[in-house]
Amino acid sequence: MRMRFYLVSAALVFASTTVVVTTIAAAQSSSPKASDDADAKRVKERELIQQVADGLKAKEAAPASVPKNWKPGRTAWGDPDLTGMYSNSEESGIPFEKPAEFGDRRLEDITPGELAKLTAQHQAQTIDRAASATDDPNGHPQLFWWENLNPQNSRAWLVSDPPDGHIPPLNADGQRRAREAAARRRGNGFDGPFNGPEELSLYDRCISRGLPGSMMPSIYGSSYQILQGPGYVAIIYEMVHETRVIPLNGPVHVGRHIQTYMGDARGHWEGNTLVVETTNFKDSSAYRGANGDTLRLTEHFKPLGPNAVEWSTTVEDPQTWTRPWTFGMNLSRKDESKRPFEYACHEGNYGLKNILSASRAAERSAQQSTKD
Repeated sequence: MRMRFYLVSAALVFASTTVVVTTIAAAQSSSPKASDDADAKRVKERELIQQVADGLKAKEAAPASVPKNWKPGRTAWGDPDLTGMYSNSEESGIPFEKPAEFGDRRLEDITPGELAKLTAQHQAQTIDRAASATDDPNGHPQLFWWENLNPQNSRAWLVSDPPDGHIPPLNADGQRRAREAAARRRGNGFDGPFNGPEELSLYDRCISRGLPGSMMPSIYGSSYQILQGPGYVAIIYEMVHETRVIPLNGPVHVGRHIQTYMGDARGHWEGNTLVVETTNFKDSSAYRGANGDTLRLTEHFKPLGPNAVEWSTTVEDPQTWTRPWTFGMNLSRKDESKRPFEYACHEGNYGLKNILSASRAAERSAQQSTKD
């Protein structure tokens, strides 16, 4: 899958930043091929990546201010219109839970000036990681970082409830499943043995990121498309290329014995906000090791203006956590050029094949050593 990172990102960068990348490539090719000063090399790489970030920022139009008394448009059948392309890349770098440095402060206590400083720190950290990644011994370019080079964070951390900004403790059932999951990882972790594809994650196998994982920022592939029709809303995800079809004001959820990776969704409108309740998850995709039978996610898609939708989800599972909890972020509206690319993960999933073939090769080598 790593090779796909490079191929997709290189294509995207070429399409959107040809001039900038060409300039940087020329600068890199003219640099000495060997240097004993690794720190100086990283500084140079960081300068080049900063140029990419600045070039991308110059190409992005500044978001228009929200008109006073703004209201979302309506579809032909009268629903609030959320149709369009979106991205969560502006939210990259935000800590999931509240960092200790904020003490007892709440999200609403953070000033715009403080948030701007935090966003600048997140950008610097992203560029530093990208510069370090260019030390790849195989010489692969790390251009897939481009999507997250210019975050415009909407908040200081993601968890909004409980007010302390932290995920509630696991209850007894949740702790038991967490111990069992940890034991499985110890017996078959990153070092294997990998006896079959089932022992790797759904994400590694290009099957699903699950929910709400599919809504979360990642290294790349952060585009979404929302489509609407009478009685339905659909969300297309670039990463893993799943599509959720959400019936509105429809029947009750399907029977509890029908479970899927993305769950069974039902939606309705509360004013201009789309509310989506999802149940019936497979245990293998249930969020953070929750119980697929009892996990319930309630999402809110709230329009903030012509250029943004606030997305939040409340996680509820009495078999896992001591209380429900909520986190969220903003989705930024983009133009048609940000339409989701074809993911084609299965077609390019060399990682899965190579992991399994390497494990078999190691077994043969061990057997041969025993014979010798």
